[in-house]
Formats: sequence, structure tokens, C-alpha cells
Amino acid sequence: MDKNPISSSQAEYVRNHRRHHHLVAFLRFLFFFLFLMLWEISADLNWIDAFIFSSPGRVLGTILDMSKDCSIFRHTGITLYETLLSFLLVILVSFLTATILWFSGTVSEILEPWLVILNSLPKSALAPLLIVWLGANTRTIIVAGMSVAVFGSIISMYTAFKDTDEEKIKLIHTLGGSRLQVLRCVVIPSSLPSIISILKVNIGLCLVGVIIGEFLAAREGLGYLIIYASQIFKLNYLITALIILCIIAFGLYQIIQSLEHHIRKTRSL
Repeated sequence: MDKNPISSSQAEYVRNHRRHHHLVAFLRFLFFFLFLMLWEISADLNWIDAFIFSSPGRVLGTILDMSKDCSIFRHTGITLYETLLSFLLVILVSFLTATILWFSGTVSEILEPWLVILNSLPKSALAPLLIVWLGANTRTIIVAGMSVAVFGSIISMYTAFKDTDEEKIKLIHTLGGSRLQVLRCVVIPSSLPSIISILKVNIGLCLVGVIIGEFLAAREGLGYLIIYASQIFKLNYLITALIILCIIAFGLYQIIQSLEHHIRKTRSL
């Protein structure tokens, strides 16, 4: 026997919620399909210069050609690996630093202005300096990916920690709880929506940082492919790399969004 029967109104809400998400997903793919159709038709009818703007057919042909020697998979895999590693390191460093800042008001007062200054620096200008310091290797690319996102992530996460309801914190202290228990039982759960939003932003920023690093310090990866294609004027390769980057960004965003839905569902039970 079901211990938690769902009322008819709740069941109707769940159906409407699912129907809404299915509609949104359908419209996303419909608009994307219409865009591809318009792009292909424009190239076929010479509304646009197919040599400069390419077309879905040419992009598909390029993907098939590069699939024969697996170069497309190698470039994509390298960029994806560097992006995910940068993203995980950003989240780890941001969480640990934000926790330290939350624990110590003095440390936060000292470091917060420096974090704002570092976050305002143009990261593309830092990439050549990273090459001088670290060399032209994968480590430099990963650090470049981190540099784009980490400082803003620390500031945003620390702000989310500070905005926790003070009454809940006082309640834990009244019951004899330690500051660590406040962090674990109140601050982190209350900050989860903000943390998920930070994850959504950071995954895109890390991808941008990795591409910047690959522009300058790589011999493989989608960033390298973009630079190489622009130098030899193979714009089909360039646009193919850009489309794959869009697909990667969309896929990573969907994974984080699925995590967000799972957390919301778990918290509502």
C-alpha cells in the first residue's frame, strides 16, 4: 500500500510540469532544425557565400572526412578533458576558498578586494604570461581555463554563504552547534540553488578559458583546430569546430540542469 498517496491535483501538476518540459525540449530542437534548414537553403540559393559561411551539408562532410582518421574525436576529446578538469578544479578551489572566507571575517576583509581585482583582469592577456611561467603544455591550458572562472566563482559562492538566513544560524548556535555544523547543516543546503547557478556559469567560462589556452599553447584540441583552420583558410573546419563547441556547451549545461532537477526533487520529498 502506498504510504504517500498523491492527490489528483498533485498528479495533474506533475503531468503539466512534464508536459511543459517536453514542450520546451521540442521547441528547442524545432528552432535548431529550422535554423539548419534556413542555413542550408541560404547557401544553396547563394543568399550567403557558402565558402565563407559554410553550410550544414559541408559541415557534415567535414565531420565525416575527419572521422576517417579519428582526428575530430581526438581534438574533441582533448578539449572536453581539459574543460572538465578545469571545471572540477574551479569548483574545488572555489568551495574551499569560500569556506575559509566564511569562517574568518578577517581573512575575507583582506582577500575580497584582491579577488575583485583579479577577477577584473582580462584573462586573454594572462594566457601569454602563463605560457612563459608554465610552458606550452596541457597544464597551461588547464590553468588558463581555471583563470577565467575561479575568481568570480569564489566571490559568488562566498556571497551565497554570507546571505544565509541569520535566524537559522542562531538556532544552530542556540542548540549548541559548532560553526562547522552551521556550515554543513544550514549554509551549504541554503546555498545549493546559488551553487547550481554558479556551476552553470562556470562550465561555459572554463570552456572559453580552455579555448583561449589552446589558441596559444596547444597542438591538439578544438582551439588549435580553429587557429589552424583560420591560418590555412579552411573555414569548413573552423565552423565545424565552433559547432562542436556549441554541442559540448549544451551537453554540459544539460547535465548540470539534470543535477539541479534531481536536487530539487530530492529536497521536495
